[in-house]
This record gives sequence, C-alpha cells and structure tokens, in this order.
Amino acid sequence: MSSTTTPRVLDGTAIAAEIKSELVSKVAEAKHRGYTPGLAVILVGENPASQLYVKSKVKTCAELGIYSEMHTPHESVTTDQLLALVQSLNERNEIDGILIQLPLPAHVDTELLLEAVIPEKDVDGFHPINAGRLLSGAPSEKVLAPCTPAGIMEMLHRSNIPISGQRAVVIGRSNIVGKPIAAMLINASATVTVCHSRTRNLPEIVREADIVVAAIGRPGFVTPDMVRPGATLVDVGINRITDPAEFNRFFANSPSRQESFAKRGSTVVGDIDPAAFALSSAYTPVPGGVGALTIAMLMSNTVKAAAMRRS
Repeated sequence: MSSTTTPRVLDGTAIAAEIKSELVSKVAEAKHRGYTPGLAVILVGENPASQLYVKSKVKTCAELGIYSEMHTPHESVTTDQLLALVQSLNERNEIDGILIQLPLPAHVDTELLLEAVIPEKDVDGFHPINAGRLLSGAPSEKVLAPCTPAGIMEMLHRSNIPISGQRAVVIGRSNIVGKPIAAMLINASATVTVCHSRTRNLPEIVREADIVVAAIGRPGFVTPDMVRPGATLVDVGINRITDPAEFNRFFANSPSRQESFAKRGSTVVGDIDPAAFALSSAYTPVPGGVGALTIAMLMSNTVKAAAMRRS
C-alpha cells in the first residue's frame, strides 16, 4: 500500500443497520408462517453497564418485531434458582433464544448455567455443542456462533475484505472472541495464528498478518511498529481511559477527542493504537466498529434459532 492511500474505515454502525434491515423482512416472513421469534434475557443484580446493554437489546428487539422479555433476579439469587429459571425458558416454545447477561455474581456457577441453556436456544453461542459445531466447520446456517466473532465475519464479508488464503493473526484466546474468530477464519480458508500474553516474538508474528484481530483487552497494545503496511486491522477492544497521560499517548493530536475528554473525564480506546490505523488498508474504529455489530448478530441468531427450531 502506498503512503498516499487513505485507509478505509469499516463502519460497524452502517453494517449493523444493514443487517437489522434484512432482519425486519425475515421477522415479517416468520410471522407470516405463524410464529414470532422470541428472546428471553436474564439480568442478575443491578450492574449499571449490564442494565444499559440489556435495555439496548430489548429496544432493538422491539424495533425489529422480535418478542422479548427480561428476567431480573436479585443479585442474591442462587445457582439452583437460576437453573430452574433457565429450565422453564428451555421448555417454552415461544422463547427461541435465551441470553444470560454476564458477568454473573461470584457465587453463581456461570459455566453450569451457560451449559444449562439448550443448544437450540443458545443465541450467545457459548454452549460446548455450538462451539463444537463451529470448530467442526458445520455450515454457518446451522451454527449459532458467538455474536462478536460473527459480527467480525459479517463485516469482513460485506466489506469485500479477502479472507481465503490470507494470513490472519488473532491476539487473544478467550472463549467469547479469540477462539471462535480463529475457528471462523480457518473455516473461511485463512491461515490463522492465535497469539496471547505468553507468545514469544509477538511483534514479528503480527507483522506477517494480512488481517489482525486484536481482542486482548489492553489499551493500544498493537503499536504501529507491529503492523504490516496494507493490513486489515480489526479492533475488538473497548478500554475506558481516565488518566490524562494515557489519553495524551493516544489522542494528543485529536482536538475532538480532547474536547470530549475535557468534558467527560474519560474516553475509550481499542486494543490497537489509533496511530497504527494510518498504515492499514482498512480498519474498524473504536467506537463505531465491531461493538456496533454485536447486538445486530444477537438479533440475527435469535431469528436463525427460531427458524432452525421450526425447520
């Protein structure tokens, strides 16, 4: 890529709107066939960030014509009580998707609870059976995949970013993003390397990548010297920073960010140093990139689950 080429911004908000528009038609078709896709959300306690996120999910359901209901047990709820709630939702035919908002209180057995959701209603894609189907390369229309990685793949496909034959490096190995996006990229015929905090010679490995997916949860972890010119940079991180020195490290030359930081006392930065974006051929901004797609893919999974259950 020449130094005069302007990198393309992969607008997650616009792509999410496109996906939602398509889902309106699919929901209308489902209703014509006699059913309405339904999502149940379980929100334990009063975590403000989780409450905001769940409200956004419920609002999006209403916009698309998806039935939704929210269950809000007190934070003192036991694992057994939550298991009983999940079982009751498993048995209800009008509920196609069950989402358990994380994190759960420390005394709750999160793994046991996530596995209690039957795979057919696991719209988060966390159940071992769905993870196994994804890893085995089952057709995408038959797999409920984790929403953030699924959103990344939608973004790459809809933006006509080549994947087959490309070298992809995933930084981060979580069950929510790192491992599933690696599987999806392999299924799309990329050559994939998964890196993490103990990877040796990490900068050299990242520099070989045509596609970099950063999901390690560290502000600006991927620096410009780690990026091969012309690479596609996918930034999954959303890190809130409040320290003025850290802010100036990333945004000293951004008047708009400086004004916002002065007003709010905080801003968000991804796992990729914004200075690295100038080297790329395409990149996802933070905010407005990958994060915008997660709820759209949750809605997509709910509509897909409804159709799969009735096929």
